[in-house]
Amino acid sequence: MELLERKQCLAELTDWLRRAIEGAGCIALLGAEAGIGKTALLQEFAKAQIGARVLWGSCDALFAPRPLGPLYDIARQTQGELLAAIYSNQNREVIFAAALNELERQTLVVFEDMHWADEATLDLLKYLGRRIQRARALLVVSYRDDEVGPRHPLRFVIGDLPRAATHRMSLLPLSEAAVAQLAREAGQSSAGLHRITGGNPFFVTEALAAVADTVPVSVRDAVLARAMRLTPDARKIAELASVVPGRTESWLLEQTVPVDEAAIEGCMSIGMVRSDDGALSFRHELARRAFEDSLSQSHRQILHAKVFAALSARPQTSAARLAHHAAGARNAAAVLQFTPMAAMQAASVGSHREAASLFQVALLYAQEIAPDERACLYERLSYECYLTGQHERAIEARRAALEIWRASGARMREGDALQWLSRQSWFFGRRADANRYGAEAVVTLESLPPSPELARAYSNCAQLDMESHELESAISWAQRAIALAEACAANEILCDALGALGITRLIAGDASGWADLERGLRLALDGALQEQVASAYNDLSAMAVSWRQYDRASRWLSEGLDYCEKRDLDAWRLYMLAYRARKSFEQGDWPAASEDAEAVLRHPLATPITRIPALRTLGHIRIRRGDPQAEAALEEAWALGGPVQELQRIGTLAAIRAEAAWLAGDRDGVLKAVAPAYELVCQRRDPRMKGELASWLWRVGALEDQPAEIADPYAQEIAGDWRAAALAWKGLGCPYEYACLLAWHGTESEQREALEILERLGAAPAAQALRKRMRAEGVRAVPRGLRVSTRSNRLGLTRREAEILTLVSQGMRNSAIAKRLFVSTRTVDRHVSAILSKLGVQSRGEAAAMAGKGPGSPD
Repeated sequence: MELLERKQCLAELTDWLRRAIEGAGCIALLGAEAGIGKTALLQEFAKAQIGARVLWGSCDALFAPRPLGPLYDIARQTQGELLAAIYSNQNREVIFAAALNELERQTLVVFEDMHWADEATLDLLKYLGRRIQRARALLVVSYRDDEVGPRHPLRFVIGDLPRAATHRMSLLPLSEAAVAQLAREAGQSSAGLHRITGGNPFFVTEALAAVADTVPVSVRDAVLARAMRLTPDARKIAELASVVPGRTESWLLEQTVPVDEAAIEGCMSIGMVRSDDGALSFRHELARRAFEDSLSQSHRQILHAKVFAALSARPQTSAARLAHHAAGARNAAAVLQFTPMAAMQAASVGSHREAASLFQVALLYAQEIAPDERACLYERLSYECYLTGQHERAIEARRAALEIWRASGARMREGDALQWLSRQSWFFGRRADANRYGAEAVVTLESLPPSPELARAYSNCAQLDMESHELESAISWAQRAIALAEACAANEILCDALGALGITRLIAGDASGWADLERGLRLALDGALQEQVASAYNDLSAMAVSWRQYDRASRWLSEGLDYCEKRDLDAWRLYMLAYRARKSFEQGDWPAASEDAEAVLRHPLATPITRIPALRTLGHIRIRRGDPQAEAALEEAWALGGPVQELQRIGTLAAIRAEAAWLAGDRDGVLKAVAPAYELVCQRRDPRMKGELASWLWRVGALEDQPAEIADPYAQEIAGDWRAAALAWKGLGCPYEYACLLAWHGTESEQREALEILERLGAAPAAQALRKRMRAEGVRAVPRGLRVSTRSNRLGLTRREAEILTLVSQGMRNSAIAKRLFVSTRTVDRHVSAILSKLGVQSRGEAAAMAGKGPGSPD
């Protein structure tokens, strides 16, 4: 069929390839509906290439696609380094690097049907996309855009591709004139053809070729109408090919059905395609599926059995392909042999979604196998679901394994299953379940000889207690885990326990925790323990942000994000992005903070543990900007924490809500937000959190005495040295906090500096409150660069002291003055003491009398 109405598309592809060959490698995204002509366009484009090598790989329509399916196709075309890396079972980094090396030559690469891509292939696209500008290749990615919805994994990979190196192309349906031209060339009427086919080229061709008096109303009708002309032998070939996604090799046809040239020609007459190597395929996947769907279930099962028998006798057949046909044949023994094998191969290259699907299929046939084998399948399914964020399935599968281990009396496996249930429950926001399973795991495993499983259970308890700020208990659990892990040479567990110990010590204000975290990172790097490396970077960066050591945080975030991006460890990368958002927010770069937080929240792999800090930061930004929907973000963060909230989340959200109430002028709201959390934190040791909550109570006059063990700058502010606290915030690099203290307590020039900072940040509510205060004190809030002169108060009082003296003269008590001015009662107490001292009087009445002798307010 002539390629109609595609000249502009061919011209754009030609231009993109030319620029790529000249040294500006790029990606072309070709998204359109099924049958619109994506493959035909790319084949036409590929034929025209003379100076560029063409490499073509396709994704499979198997129930669980082959891991790196397109790359296997391409490796067979390139041979050499890439093929050797794939078949020698090298790790992903080596395979991906070999693939990138192939793009150093002038190359057109096609990844076809990426809507079916496995997880590893999506990771490969992400890997190549981040480096494509250094290549001399055009990478064309085709996919059905109507099957790639907003939550489809491909959609998120596309969103991460570099915009400067990414082009998009959509194919439109054929016009009515083009459809009429095709009908004329086929010697048929075009009446109603465009309306029924929608101008879809594939459907137009099928309809024109169908043996029917009227235009078929569906693809299936058109395909089956054409199939009516097949001879019995040709039909057997077509039926066999219809159960084989992709190409059916010539040897496979010869071993399963009678094959002669006339029968092959008959298949080609209905639109099937024969490759140079003799392989036969349907022209489009839509046609293959329509033909396959027309077969009875029993006949499809027989055909799958024939294909499986032939494939299983041939070396190097992929386990995923064997598993597909074993399942189609309902061959339980073969399913149980090949689906776990295919699942483990998929997991080894990072295709965890596909691995989970394969284990799920295996379990459908596992009722007759030994209980311990079935329990192992459940555990593997649980782990793959855990990695891919399938919360409920992960927990359900682990519970199924637990029941089997309990019934069989396998106490060690039972204890390990309990530990995993605890970990998964915490990770998915179920703290009460996590506590219960964690305690059961320790009791079960302590009844057995010391083991790595017990060390892991101790480490898990340390993590749980650390999160709830049970610091002494957490340190004890962590030290027990470390001692046992060292004795068992279990470095993965040792790294996890060192992380729990280091974080706990840092929460308590003990700087020795840095050494624990850095030791864990070194051990993980030396042992190439990717999960532990990523966790260590997460811990180091999160605690550096918490300690407001932003230079250190920048270093760990940079190294950690780079490590995770290179290995596509998205779960850990997202957590670091959430903390990078917090760091940017605290340092005053609110646009960057919003961008990172929103990127986390959009990602399909974002778990509750990752979403919570991103939502908190986003809500906090909205509060300081005066944006709507701030409370919605905070409410979602709270809800994700589950019915049993950890102290870290309680305290952080309390401080954010206190600030919202403060900006709204709601003193009671500050107390309501902070008081319950402060009571809890006083029972724990966390100098930073305790100080932050105490400072809010102090600001509204609800703190009787300065608490012990609180961190600066909070301690300095509560001690009355607000200027030292302000300078401390400035030294830390926190402009908003610095500006607020200047605004609340500073001189006129300091208030002007504060206003400038707040306006630069976009902190509208705080800036508005400061302007109101400045107007009340007789200061015009003028733009930067202008000055306003003032005259001295006749009594030598500051503006705030004069304001308070006026209120004292009206008979107001200090607590009422504090509420009126939205400061703490202690602040008013200090101002009143200063007034009495300056005036040389002993009582409030004497001070009021002096104020009445003449104007006492500044201009």
